[in-house]
Amino acid sequence: MEPTETVTGPRLRPPHGVAPAIAALMLGTFTIGTGEFGMMGILPAFSHALNISVGQASAVISAYALGVVVGAPIMAIAGAHLPRRTILLLLLSLFCIGNIGTILFSSLLPIEVMRFITGLPHGAFFGIAALTGASMVERARRGRAISMVLSGIMFSTVIGAPLSTFLSQYISWEAIYGALSVLGLLCVAGVAFLIPADRPQANVNALSELTAFKNPHVLLTLLTGAIGFGGMFAVYTFLTSALGQVTHLNHWMITLYQVIWGCGMVAGNSFGGAMIDRNLDRTTIFSLIGSIVFMLAFWLFLPSSITMLVVCFFLPAATVILSPAMQSRLMEVAGDAQTLAASLNHSAFNIANALGASLGAMLVENGLGIGSVGWGGAILSAGGLLIYFITLYVAHRHKA
Repeated sequence: MEPTETVTGPRLRPPHGVAPAIAALMLGTFTIGTGEFGMMGILPAFSHALNISVGQASAVISAYALGVVVGAPIMAIAGAHLPRRTILLLLLSLFCIGNIGTILFSSLLPIEVMRFITGLPHGAFFGIAALTGASMVERARRGRAISMVLSGIMFSTVIGAPLSTFLSQYISWEAIYGALSVLGLLCVAGVAFLIPADRPQANVNALSELTAFKNPHVLLTLLTGAIGFGGMFAVYTFLTSALGQVTHLNHWMITLYQVIWGCGMVAGNSFGGAMIDRNLDRTTIFSLIGSIVFMLAFWLFLPSSITMLVVCFFLPAATVILSPAMQSRLMEVAGDAQTLAASLNHSAFNIANALGASLGAMLVENGLGIGSVGWGGAILSAGGLLIYFITLYVAHRHKA
C-alpha cells in the first residue's frame, strides 16, 4: 500500500506501532527538557562545586539558550537532505556528547562551551520530532500527536527538573548529567528501533528550507510565539521569589506550587492538542486570552495562597497551548521549509524566554514590585494576540 501524502510528507508506518514510536520521541523531549531545566534547579550545587557565585554559574544557562537559538536553523538547514530518522539520531548523539563533555571539565569556560554545544540540537530535535510524530497519524489527529511528543518537556518540569534539584542535595551535579547522558543513549536506541525509516523528500534541500525566511506567514507565526509566550517566562522566572516574599510560603510549599505549575503545563498541552484538531485559530486565541486573564490574576491575587494555587495551575495550562498550536500552524504555512520552520519554533520560544525574563527583571529592578511581572507578562500575551490577529488578516488577504 502506498503511503498517504500529508502536509509533513508521506505518511510513515512505524514498525512496532504508533504508540511506541510516539513514546520514543516523547522520551527524547523529556530527556532534553530535563537537561535544560535541570541546570536551573542544581545551580546552587553547581556553583558551590566550582567555587563561584550563582550569578557567575548562571552563564551556563545563557550559553545553552544561545546554543538553542543558533543551532535550530543551522541544524535544520544542514540536515535538510537527510531522512528525518537519521537527523534525529545525529541530534541525540550530539546531545549525549555535549552532556558527557559537560561533566569532564571542572572550570566554568569549558563547561559553558559544552552547554552551548548541548543546546545546538535542542530546537531542531523538538521541531523534527513534532514533524515525525505528526506524519505517523492521520491529519485529524495531528494536533494530539504533536502535543504528545512535546509533552515530554512538560513532564520534565514536573518530574525531571524537581528530581534533579532534589538529588543535587545528595549526589554531585556531575552524576545527574552523567545519568542524563545514559538516558540520551537510551533515546538513541529508541529512535533507531521504533521510528520508521523514511526517505528525504526530493524537493527539499537547504535552499528550499531557506524560503521560510521570506514567508510572511511563517515569520508572523514565529513572532506570535516569541512575543505571546514571553509572559509566562516573565512570571516563571520570578515565581519562587514571589511565592516566598509576597505569598509567604515556606520552602516545601514553594516546591509544591512549582509541581502544580508543571502539572498545569502537562494538562494544558494535552487539552490543547485535542482543541487544535478541532479549530487551530480559536485554540490560539483562547490560549492568549487565557494567558492575559491569569497573568493579571497573578498580579492581583499574589498575596493569597489559596488563589495562587489556582493561578499556578491555570496560568501555565492556558499559555502552554500556544506551543503545539504554533507548531501546527507552521506545518500549514511552511510549504517546502517544514524542517526549518518547525525548528525555528523552538528558537522563538527561547527568544520568548529571554524577553520575558528581561522584562520581568526590568520591572522588579525599577521598584514596581515583584507582582508587576504579572501585568508585564499580560502585556506580552496581548502583544502576541495582536500579532496573531494580523497573521489571520494577512492569511485572509492572501486567500482573497
